[in-house]
Amino acid sequence: MNLPDSAVRRRVLVVDDEPHIRRVLRGYLESDGFAVDEAGTSAQARDLVGDADLVLLDVGLPDGNGLDLLRDLRSASPVYVILVTARAEEVDRLIGLEAGADDYVVKPFSPREVTARVRAVLRRAREAGPVGA
Repeated sequence: MNLPDSAVRRRVLVVDDEPHIRRVLRGYLESDGFAVDEAGTSAQARDLVGDADLVLLDVGLPDGNGLDLLRDLRSASPVYVILVTARAEEVDRLIGLEAGADDYVVKPFSPREVTARVRAVLRRAREAGPVGA
């Protein structure tokens, strides 16, 4: 799929402790024109998030809870966050969205759907204009 030139510059950080999931998401996102970074831990994510336009974030990480990372990101950054997690109960989705997630995807997922959700969040962000404007 060809995206507008503005989408080519968009950077997505995929944070998941499973290398296979990171690889699959990277492949689909890169084929749609996104630049992709990967992190397998909260610590790695904290080091890489500065350049990201959007973060795909797993809740279960080996060095901490992804919701804690989400709350920290929300307090320090306007980066968009989509939770991608195996936690499928309604209460988990509500907690994630209330913590500041822009969207919530349950594993197992369709990589095409995740990519479409990334495009949708970034499109809404572009249409809304700069954060704080």
